[in-house]
Amino acid sequence: EIEKTDERIDRRLWAELAKANLLGAALPEAYGGSDYGFFELCLLFEEVGRAVAPVPAWATLACAAPAIAKFGTEAQRKRWLPGVVAGETILSAALQEPDNVDPLAPATTATRDGDGYRLTGQKFCVPAALVAERILVPARGGEGVGLFLVDPRGSGVRLERQLVTNREIQGWMKLEGVRVGADDVLVDPARGRAALAWIVERATTALCAMQVGVAERALRITATYVSERQQFDRPIGSFQAVHTRAADAYIELETQRLTTWQAAYLLSKQDSAPEAVAIAKFFAGEAGHVVTYAAEHLHGGIGADIDYPVHRYYLWSRQIELTLGSSASQLAALGDAIAR
Repeated sequence: EIEKTDERIDRRLWAELAKANLLGAALPEAYGGSDYGFFELCLLFEEVGRAVAPVPAWATLACAAPAIAKFGTEAQRKRWLPGVVAGETILSAALQEPDNVDPLAPATTATRDGDGYRLTGQKFCVPAALVAERILVPARGGEGVGLFLVDPRGSGVRLERQLVTNREIQGWMKLEGVRVGADDVLVDPARGRAALAWIVERATTALCAMQVGVAERALRITATYVSERQQFDRPIGSFQAVHTRAADAYIELETQRLTTWQAAYLLSKQDSAPEAVAIAKFFAGEAGHVVTYAAEHLHGGIGADIDYPVHRYYLWSRQIELTLGSSASQLAALGDAIAR
């Protein structure tokens, strides 16, 4: 039903999450939130993945809102955070660029213009871009990186609709001298590089938490199916090849879970944990793929039937794997860290 709509967002579910105050779980009490930490927020993202829930949780709650809470002025926090908690405001972040695999080194430029800046460049795969009130845009200014809150309907902004792997609607964002006033400068380029790393590490780990939920639910659906599906007068789950494949997938799932929660725990205690995050994202990609592919395979033909739910878990797994850096790019980052 949701996939047949233009925006492909479950607005009713988003409102229910707000009613339960889950949208404000990790936001400050002063703005209506519950003031829990990043570790607790990842519990929510695991559930989003488990339900493959079509809501802008990652864009708003993992990328943009925490950045405003951490780095924003009091005026910016008052303007945006209460609306997020109430479910009335959707925010996003443009962390990926075409032909640029490093989210920490944006090619988009920010040029000083009076008390503000002008942004020029392109971002793609921007989640919830077509419904967001503001999009957090990192841009290079001189030797530094700034963070800017861009109005997606502002002058000089062009948004093109993108349909991505998991059927989500995202946006290709083209910035042509977009003016950002002082009120929408979140972090000045002189001090924004560390802030961008803070955001990207948490956004990446939230993806990993979602992937844990995706993989676990896919495996549970598969366990139920192979316990009930009969061949040769016995459940196919009793066949050695089937339960060995499922056991291998379970081991991969637990590896993914361990590395994800290690990264989430470290980020709840300190500002940065780049190696732990890279390891978690590597296993989110590798193990997530192994588990969801096994789920598809063990279902046989029905696994690819779009009237049956398991195919969505495979699509979500692939989408998460390739967002903010593939497994190969995580290995490269770890190799660089070891070399230093």
